[in-house]
Amino acid sequence: MWLGFAVLLLVAVTVDLRVMQRRGAHRVRTREALGWSLAWVGLALAFNLGLWVWLLESEGRALADRVALEFLTGYLVEKSLAVDNIFVFLMLFGYFAVPAEQQQRVLVYGVLGALVLRALMIFAGAALVAEFHWVLYLFGAFLAATGVKMLLFAGERPDLEKNPLLRWLSGRLRLSRGYDGDRFVTRIDGVRHFTPLFLVMVMVGVTDAIFAVDSIPAIFAITHDPFVVLTSNLFAVLGLRALYFLFAGMADRFHLLGYGLGLVLLFVGAKMLVADWYEVPVPVSLAVVASTIATAMLLSLWLPPRRQRRPGAV
Repeated sequence: MWLGFAVLLLVAVTVDLRVMQRRGAHRVRTREALGWSLAWVGLALAFNLGLWVWLLESEGRALADRVALEFLTGYLVEKSLAVDNIFVFLMLFGYFAVPAEQQQRVLVYGVLGALVLRALMIFAGAALVAEFHWVLYLFGAFLAATGVKMLLFAGERPDLEKNPLLRWLSGRLRLSRGYDGDRFVTRIDGVRHFTPLFLVMVMVGVTDAIFAVDSIPAIFAITHDPFVVLTSNLFAVLGLRALYFLFAGMADRFHLLGYGLGLVLLFVGAKMLVADWYEVPVPVSLAVVASTIATAMLLSLWLPPRRQRRPGAV
């Protein structure tokens, strides 16, 4: 199963890169983003179906059903929490005035770096959980606290000018003032300079890794199986680029989604904290996560956002 997943992941990433290179730099429209989003979701569901068939024939119906539901729940949790990344990506691209034609290239390589970082973090987390059971309580408390924080500060956006990593990179890298097409590195008077595109790519990968600190423990609340944790997580991240272009134009319409994500984190954190006394069935977890996210999105469309008060207004 590990080998099959590795081959599938390699083929999917290779096809994605080939298609991007063939089409060249271009503005990604909603129709194209929708097509790629459906393709990535379809690939994840096809993998889950193949996993279910494999386990059905080798281990029996009970295990096959349980693992398939765990994968689907973990995938949905990751996909939902990935929406928060999109808001930060929007701010990064706006802050650095990244041309629309170059945003896809930045996201592709940023997501590839995020895949490696997430895989390392998942293996480290699995090793900790296997060795120290009490780590699950730390994960649960952290998720619950993060959920409360999201509920309290939903709708607020971080100030990039005060971001310590961005300030550190800007102060230590020799940066060019403008862009040079799709290049990450350019030469000015014979001296190599990194373009702002390189800085944004690094920030995209690191930002995803920071968000993974929340989302990876959330999947460990669903299952402790490293294979299910890794595959559901990486499949969700693979579709992050397409999801960005799909939601970029309507991100503000889902203004209540932050509250939904906060409730999801509270739920999975509480589930992890009480696991030794009561194990919430996986179908119940799936239903709670799906209904919470769907309700937050529907309410966002139904209830208009409150108008922001202009500076100086009484």
